[in-house]
Amino acid sequence: MSFKVKPCSNLEEFGQAVFAIGQYFGMEPTEERMERFSKNLPIERMHAASENGTIIGGAGAFPFELTVPGGVVPTAGVTVVGTFPTHRRRGVLRAMMRAQLDDVHARGEPVALLWASEDTIYGRFGYGMSSTTSSMSIPRDATAFARPLEREGSLRIVDRAEALTLFPRVWDAVRRKTPGMLRRTRNWWEFRLLFEPPSGGEDAPKRFVVLEKDGKPEGYAIYRHKPKFEGGDFSSELQVVEAVALDGRPTAEIWRYLFDIDWSTTITAGLLPADHPLWWLLATPRRMKLRVGDGLWVRLVDVGEALSARTYAADGPIVFDVLDAFCPWNEGRWRLARGQAKRTTQAAQLRLDVSALGCAYLGEFTFSGLVRGGRVEELRRGAAARADEMFAAERAPWCPEIF
Repeated sequence: MSFKVKPCSNLEEFGQAVFAIGQYFGMEPTEERMERFSKNLPIERMHAASENGTIIGGAGAFPFELTVPGGVVPTAGVTVVGTFPTHRRRGVLRAMMRAQLDDVHARGEPVALLWASEDTIYGRFGYGMSSTTSSMSIPRDATAFARPLEREGSLRIVDRAEALTLFPRVWDAVRRKTPGMLRRTRNWWEFRLLFEPPSGGEDAPKRFVVLEKDGKPEGYAIYRHKPKFEGGDFSSELQVVEAVALDGRPTAEIWRYLFDIDWSTTITAGLLPADHPLWWLLATPRRMKLRVGDGLWVRLVDVGEALSARTYAADGPIVFDVLDAFCPWNEGRWRLARGQAKRTTQAAQLRLDVSALGCAYLGEFTFSGLVRGGRVEELRRGAAARADEMFAAERAPWCPEIF
């Protein structure tokens, strides 16, 4: 290996490392853009691979706080991972993953997670698909609700400044009880969610609406109008960027607003959770044309700390024999009981790769399903069912944005 991997030390290195993946998506690492990006991704959390002083790859990690069932855990949000096309298939990615996970472990972040651009890449580094996400495209004439809805809240179009004040209140209320959601800093809201380039880019501008009751925000939506005319008539799309609201009526009211906006023939939305209330709100949910794919991929960097960071629906105990060739400090038997995971010499009941443990971590996928899929070996009858009871969560994990 003739290249080295180290954290970036300045904005110039940062931009070159980001460009390793950005070049494939038409991005130019201008100083202004990189300064803005570095407000959320610290320069030292961006690793660069270099050969003879020239950067040939990059891998970053946002410092996150991830909601898990019953708790919150410090988490590395892996992002902008890429290798220059001149250096593919030479071990650059593996070296960057090695350096990054070692750094995450040293920082005391028990979990890493990512969105996989290609689903065959990250399993060999211990990541497992931990949630699903879905996208919908529904004709406006198919948006009737199954039950009548009497509105109780009031809706207001707000500007970016007011959205920056009101939207985080709703987000935090929902985030605290939804696995997969992430704490957002003010910079994250300002530069990731609400920022619009001066020219508006290729996308139509974002619109912001808040749902309030008794003067308190209970829901919000960020959306775009995408005007289009065909055959002398409009066939416009309303693109829902993000819609978040409290459970029950507020969720119904914010979606009723979105469905009722004039001059749209189709409403589209992505990054919806597996158990989205629209399944029950809509009279004809099959017309959503729902497409399901993989969502968050989770990597337990410290098995003991990660398992102990969440709560469980049953006390257990269960003993895992964990295999982890890439992070060998996790290998061995772990006993999980009363919410704590500790090393043990007791006989294992389930044997599994750390990636399979990541699959079950947020509560959407079951150990029984992983056994049937050949990803977990049940060493004692009934062990998978017991683990399923322990890891069960009240709601499916949901991460409403790709990072």
